[in-house]
Order: sequence, then C-alpha cells, then structure tokens
Amino acid sequence: MAASDLEIRAAEDELRRGFQTLEVVQKDPAVPVYHIYLNRAAQLNALTVPFFSELPRALSLLSILPSARALVLAARGTHFCSGIDLEALRSVSPSPSLSPAAAADLLRGRILSLQAAISSLERFRKPVVAAIQGACVGGGVDLAAACDIRCCSDDAFFVVKEVDLALAADLGSLQRLPHIIGYGNAVDLALTCRTVSASDAKAMGLVSRVFPSPSALEEGVGQLAKGLAEKSSVAVMGTKAVLLKSRDQKVDEGLDYVATWNSAMLMSPDLEEAIAAHIQKRKPNFSKL
Repeated sequence: MAASDLEIRAAEDELRRGFQTLEVVQKDPAVPVYHIYLNRAAQLNALTVPFFSELPRALSLLSILPSARALVLAARGTHFCSGIDLEALRSVSPSPSLSPAAAADLLRGRILSLQAAISSLERFRKPVVAAIQGACVGGGVDLAAACDIRCCSDDAFFVVKEVDLALAADLGSLQRLPHIIGYGNAVDLALTCRTVSASDAKAMGLVSRVFPSPSALEEGVGQLAKGLAEKSSVAVMGTKAVLLKSRDQKVDEGLDYVATWNSAMLMSPDLEEAIAAHIQKRKPNFSKL
C-alpha cells in the first residue's frame, strides 16, 4: 500500500534530522536513488551500538519514499568498515552476576537483535548496491553480504576476522557467503581469516564489479543504481523477493512461489507500459511505489 503524503513528509523530515553513525543523502532530486554512508571515518567506520538501531530505522524511512527506488550503501573516508567496535562487543556481554541460563538467554536476544539490523538490508524491498573501498572486515563483510549487488574499488580488501577473535561469525557471513561464493571459498575465508584482494574477490564472486579508484567506484555505482531505479519497481522488487525466497528453497518450491507472486504482479500496469514503450521505441514511465 502506497504511503500517504503525510507519511512521506514525516519520513523526509526525520531523514533530514540525521543520524549519529549514518549519513543519508539523495544526491540528485531528479534521480530516485539514495545513498546511506557509514559516517565514522575517523574510527574506520567501526560499527557501534547506535548503528544497529539507526540502520534499520533509516531503511524503514526510505521504504516509505517513492523517491527511493534504489539504494547505495557506501562509507565516508578511505575504508568501508573495520568491523564491530570493541565497545559494542563488550556491551553485548551479560553481567557476570546472572545465572548461566539467564546470561545465555539475554546474550541470545542481543545477538538476534544485531542480526536483525544487518538483515534489514536484505529485507529492504528495493535493490541495495554496496560500494566498498579499503577495508571490509568482520561486520563489514556481514553488511556487504546482505546487499543485493557488491562492487568495490581496486584498493578494497576483505577479511572474515571472527575466528582470530576467538568467535564464530554470527551476523550473517557464515549463512550468506556460501550462497555467494560457494561453500569451499566460504570455509576458506572463515577459517583462515586471510585477506582477500579486490581481484580475488571478483574471481570468487564476492563482488561483481571492480573499479580502478574510489572516485570511479562512486560514479560507477551511482550509474548502476540509477539504471536499477529506472526499471519497473514492481519487477525489481518481485525479482529480489523471489531470488531470496528461492535461495533457501528447493527448485520446485521456488517455482511455486514465483508462480504465486506473478499471479498477482503480472496484472501490474507496468507490464503493459513496458510492452508499449518497447513497441513505440521510447523510455517507459513506470508506476511509483
């Protein structure tokens, strides 16, 4: 259901007020693409406790806006993300005064909350493109893996770091990477904690495009997101939803899901508009959602 004008204005006002750990911008009002920047460059964009509430809130607001048809997740400074801030890690640990059962239950709830924040990228209905430069470590890999398309500059490097910190990664890398780069590559990265260069990341499918510099990355990803935003939102959102559903299902279950989806979505006026635009050799004018 489309948002009301009042809801749209309220969302725009809240986004303008800003966030502690993020910067949300629409660079060109004529282009329905928003950028979310991790905005703690001096701290190498380490993920703090406020980040895990601000990211899903920002995405919830952007989901209301018809002017947000595609999203870029990027970072200020020379590095994408150095992982979870150590203070954030400490804050997850329950008080030693609790019983083991109570401590375990509290810790599980806190981990699930952090997981939900990362998963909000995947659950965002519209396409999300990650633009990665410099370090993408630990929690940064979790963020990137939850995006739909990943691009990087040639100075980028990737490390699944948790085993070196005596942890099992628990924010999504171990679940998503096998689907992205294959089980063998995922095991290699997760157990060895080795550094993966941009070219190696491209070769294994962790990223789909490598740009020669951070500035070229910003321009290239901006054009990529603009192209996505020009497509039918009904088609793009449906494709994302079906891909995610089918990823975790057997082929026949995935086929049944897309049949159900398209039984409703093929009645969209966007289909008729796409056909008419193709015949008339013009740019389609898709509906806003």
